[in-house]
Formats: sequence, C-alpha cells, structure tokens
Amino acid sequence: MYDIIIIGAGINGSFLAHELSKTECSVLVLDKNADVADGASMANSAIVHSGHDPKPGTLKCRLNVRGNRMYPDICKELGVMYKNCSAFVVATDEEESKVLDKLIGQSNERDIPCIEYDGDKARELEPNLSKNVIRAIELPTTGIIYPWEVAIALMEEAVMNGVELRLSEEVTGIKKSDDVFTVSTDKGNYESRYVLNVAGVYADKIYEMLIGEDPGFHITPRRGEYYVLDEMDKPPVSRVIYPVPGPNGKGVLVVPTVHGNTLLGPNSEPIEDKEANNTTADALSYVKKNVCKTVDNIPFDKIIRTFAGLRPSGDTGDFVIEESKVEGFINVACIESPGLASAPAIAEYVLTELMKGRWTFPAKVEYKHRKPVKVLAEMSDEDKNSLVKENPAYGEIVCRCRRVSKGEVLDVIRRPVGATTVKGVKKRIGPGMGRCQGGFCEPLIVEILASELGIAMEDVRYGSKDSYILMDRMGADASHGKEQP
Repeated sequence: MYDIIIIGAGINGSFLAHELSKTECSVLVLDKNADVADGASMANSAIVHSGHDPKPGTLKCRLNVRGNRMYPDICKELGVMYKNCSAFVVATDEEESKVLDKLIGQSNERDIPCIEYDGDKARELEPNLSKNVIRAIELPTTGIIYPWEVAIALMEEAVMNGVELRLSEEVTGIKKSDDVFTVSTDKGNYESRYVLNVAGVYADKIYEMLIGEDPGFHITPRRGEYYVLDEMDKPPVSRVIYPVPGPNGKGVLVVPTVHGNTLLGPNSEPIEDKEANNTTADALSYVKKNVCKTVDNIPFDKIIRTFAGLRPSGDTGDFVIEESKVEGFINVACIESPGLASAPAIAEYVLTELMKGRWTFPAKVEYKHRKPVKVLAEMSDEDKNSLVKENPAYGEIVCRCRRVSKGEVLDVIRRPVGATTVKGVKKRIGPGMGRCQGGFCEPLIVEILASELGIAMEDVRYGSKDSYILMDRMGADASHGKEQP
C-alpha cells in the first residue's frame, strides 16, 4: 500500500510528486498518457505570468503571484530553461486604457513591478507594436519556460528519490473502505491512504468515480490554437505582448520562446470533447486577425507549425483546491490559466497549508539531484570536442535544425523518466521542433528508439497509444498490437 497516489503527471502532479519525494512517504503517480506532461502542460503559452490579472481574493491571484516568484530558483536548481523576458499589456482605445488603470492598481497592491508608457515610448522598446497602441504597461517579472521540460525534470528527480511512476495507465474506478482508497486502472489495483486528484480536464470525472454523484464543479475543455513561427535572428517581439484581458481570458498573445521561436495565439473555444486537440481553419483565422491588432509586421511566411491545447476550465471562477467530502481525497482541479505560473505555489499550498497536520513524513536524509541534460548546441567548441572524444555518438548529428546529436537522443531515452516515443524525444531535446518539423530527423529517431527499447521500428509510436509511424515492413506480417513500453 502507498501513502499517497497522485492521479495526473502534468506540471501540477509533477510538482506535487517532487515535493513529496523529499520525504519518506511512499508515492505512486498514475497517468493515462504515454509521457509526463502530455496534456494541458504540453500545449499552452508557456508563460510564467506576473500575477497582475487574476481577480482579487482568489486562489488564482494568491498562487500566481507566489508561483511567479518561485520559478527562477526552481528552474536554476533543476537545470532547466527559464527566461525573464518581461511583458507588455497594450491598449488600443480609451476603454481599453481604463482596463490598464485597473491592472496598474492590482499590480501595485500585489507588489508586482509595473511601468507605464505611452504608445510612442512603448514602440521605441518594441518597434513592431501596432500603430493603434496608445498606451502600455510593462510587467518585468514575466517569464517563459518549456512547461514539459520543467515537469519532466521534476518527475525525473522524484523517481530518482523513490516515487513510482506508471504511465499509459488509465484510472477506471476509485473506492474507499476502512480508511483505504483502492484506485483501479486498466492494468491493476492500487491502495493508498490519500489520493491527490490532479487529472486536468478529467478531474471532475475522476472525483465523480469516487462519490458516484455530481462532483460540485464541472470542467469544460477550452481549446486554444496557436501558430509557431520559425526561429529568427530578430523575432517580431522580445517581450510577451498581451491585449487587455477580456471575459474569456488574456486574449490572443504574441509570445517569444526560450529557443527563439514565436507563438501566436490562443483563441478560447469551449468544447465538450476532452480529447479534441485538433486545429481548425476558423480558429486559426481568428488568431491571425486578432494578433494583428497589437503587433504589426508579423512574418506569417515564417509559420512552421500549428497546434492546439485544452485548458481545464472550471465553472467556479477559481481553482478548486480542497479536501473533498471524502476524507483524504484532495481535488486539485479547474487549474486553467494562470495554472502553469501557479504550479509550484499550488504544490506548496496543498502540502504545507491545506493538508498541514494531516500527514507527518520525515524528510529524507539524503536527496538525489538530477544532472541536467547535455545540450551540444549550448556548449563551447572545447567542451564539444571533449565530449565527442569521450563518446563519438555526440559527434553524429541527427537533427540539423536544432543541431541535436545521437548522443543527446540516447541520453534522454536512458534517463530515469526516459523517452519512449518520438514525441517524448522531441520534448526532451528538440529534434522535430525546427524548420523541417522532423522531415530529416524523424526516421533516425525512430531507428534509435527501436534499438534502445528493443522493439521493431513499426512498433515505435509518435506519441499516443495508436500513433504508429510505420505501418508495416514490406512483405512482413504487421506487428502492431504488441504490448507497448
């Protein structure tokens, strides 16, 4: 029996697992996806918001402000990317300017740095701001990350310190008897003293499994669609550019990324299907139209990809983070924006405040820390030469766009929470994220995965359960249907 079962291995589940791994409690993490951070944590704007926007008095407000201040040190300790890029919120008319006044007041109350500019001064700092912009505020503490990189690093370190992770395992039922929870999956049954429900868009359904009635909160997936621009020597903006927020969120943004790409989006479309992460022509047209209201000279000819993500939008107006009516079962639900920015503070709130005194686990005497992933493109020539001399696989380039070597791919497959799919390799070290979107490197990644995992090449998946890349070998029987790693 485990002390705690965490359902969900997204950014919030990973932060919780990481914090609990510092203690002597036994922890199991379950997720139906093939990798850590494959849901909402995979497809979003990747912004560590400053905390200027959430409604006063909400958990969103409190935890966003706290989370923003925690991220730089956490990313440094984990050895993952964090860039303090700053942000502008811009107004294009007098009504929008009044919203800026409100945001300035909220920022001052929350001790968030905030600087005012007129339109001309703002364009001196961001030359591609629209000519329609009459006023802007700058939020210097805004940051950007790769959410999946942070989540994978957290889970990797958690597993190194005793947390058990089971992926591709879907929860099918939960019951409690004699102070013990039994969590059933499509592969087995597990018992625990406590359960943390961090299941993203499925959190309401997970809770409903336990109580057998209306959960009291409802999650409607809210689909957001994006364009990705190619890396450029001079990206269109250097800061995150927000329009003034509206009833559906922060609006359509222009977002620099840590690797020099630029994101355009998202829209905000409520849908019923919790798996419908496809893009649509109408939504992408909406993004293109609205992004031009705040930024001029966007090089749409540099688009290399589109994608969509689903946000777990609740009907309460706030995060739902509370012990449920069933003692020992904690809901961490409706974690929509600013959920990513709030994630470290959410874990802190759950474990040191919400559940304070409910469990007492001694801290680990010795804690193992991960070694950051070797990134050849970021090394000096001297260090590259030394590494290649030590291991020639680092001299074999498999991704030309991102200059990723075979040695780096082998490393991310062999790590404690190693990649088992093409998408998993892509998330960890970047092949397939460049201009050719995997046209050159994907066959090589498939070959390396098959060799390392001991499976046939036609059994290598892109990401999800049935996402096979190769259909069959010429003249051979299909091998699909084998149990996947």
